Amino acid sequence: MNNDELIDTIGDIVRDVNARWGRDYYLERARNDEAPTEMYKAMADAGLWAVGIPEDIGGSGGGLVATAAVMEHLSRVGTPPMLYALTSFARQSILRNGTPEQIQQCVVPTISGERMISFAVTEPDAGTNSFAMRTAVKPVDGGFVLNGQKTFISGADQSDVMLVAAKTDGNNISMFIVPTDTPGITMQPLNINWHAPERQFSVWFDNVALPAEALLGAQGHGSSGMFDSMNAERVVVAAWALGLGYHALERAVAYAKERAPWGAPIGSYQAVAHPLAKARAHLDAARGMIYRAATEFDAGRKAGAEANMAKYLASEAAGAAIDAAMQTHGGSAFDADTDVITLWPMIRLLRIAPVNNEMILNYVAERVLGLPRSY
Repeated sequence: MNNDELIDTIGDIVRDVNARWGRDYYLERARNDEAPTEMYKAMADAGLWAVGIPEDIGGSGGGLVATAAVMEHLSRVGTPPMLYALTSFARQSILRNGTPEQIQQCVVPTISGERMISFAVTEPDAGTNSFAMRTAVKPVDGGFVLNGQKTFISGADQSDVMLVAAKTDGNNISMFIVPTDTPGITMQPLNINWHAPERQFSVWFDNVALPAEALLGAQGHGSSGMFDSMNAERVVVAAWALGLGYHALERAVAYAKERAPWGAPIGSYQAVAHPLAKARAHLDAARGMIYRAATEFDAGRKAGAEANMAKYLASEAAGAAIDAAMQTHGGSAFDADTDVITLWPMIRLLRIAPVNNEMILNYVAERVLGLPRSY
């Protein structure tokens, strides 16, 4: 099966899941601050959690291409599963750097949706500069002690395991696999409403005792493992933004075909049609970069440039799509029952998170074009 056939097959599976657990269900769970557990179970029953995991450990294969396809198609129908996104890119670090025991304990249970993983890197004072983090571990007999704070940790309360980046050996970074029920971990939700069932948290680690086997990869060499996940993260988030952009565009096109206050449908007016047409062109172009980046990653290459450009292009294209959708709907776009304004916070956020687009442009300027660094 080639990539196009794989992506289309996943789209068919997603539509079957969405037939029962769709956008209305997703928004209801968001309003009630409840996890979309029925949707997650349906995804597991359909084999979607197994996507992207090697077949030799019980997954269905497909790599990052298939993972991105799951995220794109679930977002296209308005039900982006954030815990799937987090788990899928976090487990890349474990697959590439973990011991067989860590893979068996942490990755294999994600195949059935029994275990979910969150990703804890961002800190209040460090922001985008991960190397300025202050969270640190101290080696002790038999393991480590973890202290510090992370913030904007999405889905922390719904995850079973947290992949935590912390300083060791001075300024070197190490990665740790930390069960979220470990004593000494506290969480506080942030006051963010983005119409999703998952919330963001500040997380504190107060003398959290970790066994030696919590260390992922070599001590002090966690930055490479962190970027293994971050490059996958860029691609999955790009697919997330892309799908939401298509979803917003679909709503706008349907409305523009029916709305006719002057007799002719407003979609016949170029002032309405052209922004929608441009949005489609930009979304399709971003889609090509997403699957190019995923293909590079699956080939064993870092794919940093492609992954970053995919995230930039998809989030910007989705932003233009929701803006065009809101303009097309006029005042009714701001009525939550129309379910257009409810798409805006998430799409807008994806231009900032997990890395802001200005930093992506810095990356491209420096790493691709070879321009000097200013910071």
